[in-house]
Amino acid sequence: MSYVIAITGGIGSGKTTVADTFHKNHNIDIIDADIIAREVVEPNSIGLNQIIHHFGKPILLDNGHLNRTELRQRIFSNPNDKKWLNDLLHPLIKEEMQRQLSLAQSDYVILVVPLLVENQLQYLANRILVVDVLEQTQINRTVNRDRVNTNQVKAILASQASRADRLAIADDIIKNDHNIHSLDGEISLLHNKYLLLSQTSINKEN
Repeated sequence: MSYVIAITGGIGSGKTTVADTFHKNHNIDIIDADIIAREVVEPNSIGLNQIIHHFGKPILLDNGHLNRTELRQRIFSNPNDKKWLNDLLHPLIKEEMQRQLSLAQSDYVILVVPLLVENQLQYLANRILVVDVLEQTQINRTVNRDRVNTNQVKAILASQASRADRLAIADDIIKNDHNIHSLDGEISLLHNKYLLLSQTSINKEN
């Protein structure tokens, strides 16, 4: 299996931008937990069938897809439902992440996991890259991107791990409060570092 770099960070930190730059500039395979989380609740999936059984058909949109807004309201108003959903989806997501990791072909692979700290998934990675920004930057970006109000963003931030918790597990840190175009050079340096680390890891195994 490839050498695994886990990227994590809070909402609005720019995790996807950083991961996409590794892929675009250096042809590194990307596995994104958020994308997998959507895939495991596609129509006719085990995940969605279980959700329908638990919440009933009103949890669906007219086209048969999951009504994410309705689901979000349900779980935020009922901690038991939130726990039930997490207990259902987390194993499905983790299994698919591990499957995709086993198929990765690049010299190392980027695993994007927003809730790495919260779900204690550090063990999936050889190294952890934290994309770190100021809280106000997170709020501004998320309000502009998602067209939500500041209080909603602050509630999301409160439900996530703190900056200090994420930084405590970081092997590498990208400060992403600045313009995204200045990321390229920093990511190139990290790419070279990860190539060396992955090769060293392979040599140790052989």
